[in-house]
Amino acid sequence: MNAESKDLFKLINERLPSLSKGHKLIANYMLEHYDKAAFMTAHKLGETVGVSESTTVRFASELGYEGYPELQRALKELVRNKLTAVQRIEAASDFIGSDNVLEQVLSLDIERIRKTLEETSEEDFNRAVDTIVSAQTIYIVGTRSAASLASFLSYYLGLLFANVKLVVSATTSELFERIMRINEKDAIIGISFPRYSKQTVQALRYARDNGANVIAITDSMTSPIARYADSLLLARSDMASFVDSLVAPMSLINALIIAASNRNIDAVYETFGRLEEVWEEYDVYEKNGEDI
Repeated sequence: MNAESKDLFKLINERLPSLSKGHKLIANYMLEHYDKAAFMTAHKLGETVGVSESTTVRFASELGYEGYPELQRALKELVRNKLTAVQRIEAASDFIGSDNVLEQVLSLDIERIRKTLEETSEEDFNRAVDTIVSAQTIYIVGTRSAASLASFLSYYLGLLFANVKLVVSATTSELFERIMRINEKDAIIGISFPRYSKQTVQALRYARDNGANVIAITDSMTSPIARYADSLLLARSDMASFVDSLVAPMSLINALIIAASNRNIDAVYETFGRLEEVWEEYDVYEKNGEDI
């Protein structure tokens, strides 16, 4: 069994008795301080436990990984949904200092968008667009920090299609009341990132059980909403302190909206032509250059 298919902590514990002294130092630190180790470079981790950077790199190979970056990704995947808000703040302080925060955060977001482009399946993306265009009713669900993404997506799809429903609920019972009529002619788009929402997981499970087409927008194939997806769209959303970085998910959602509009471009022209008339007649927008 390779390293990717096993729980990393279990793997470390299994190998621990046979590891060298230096590797045991790294292993024990990872087990005890996983929240910090996940965001350390090989150099920083080695410095912290008192070994060389090369020893840290060899530790990754010892566990069956191609290199330290692959081990670090596995550790991040394992711990991201376990971290409390306080742990997130502490961990972030190790890789985002107090200097040049603007440059550091924007640079990290640029990298997340690049990785999202590399990792998102074009086949799943196109399937998701087909599903949206052909659905009788489109349900959109996202809670907590993902609620902003769900609201944004609902607003623009609502301009393109007649029957778009943003599922907003305070309780689980309200959630099911709002989606109880979902069926095989419908689509549901679930958006969830660590820490994953149980409500979103339950909504997609219910929708799948009732034959609806499920689109999941999340960060990993191991995400709890991924298992219910007919179309899985992955976007990088690594944390920045206690704040979730939603730049890459938002970019992916923008692409989804534009692709859906391109499939129905004549109707889009007609819709926005009518909207412009309404906006003009009812003086919706401020006119540039006029006296206030």
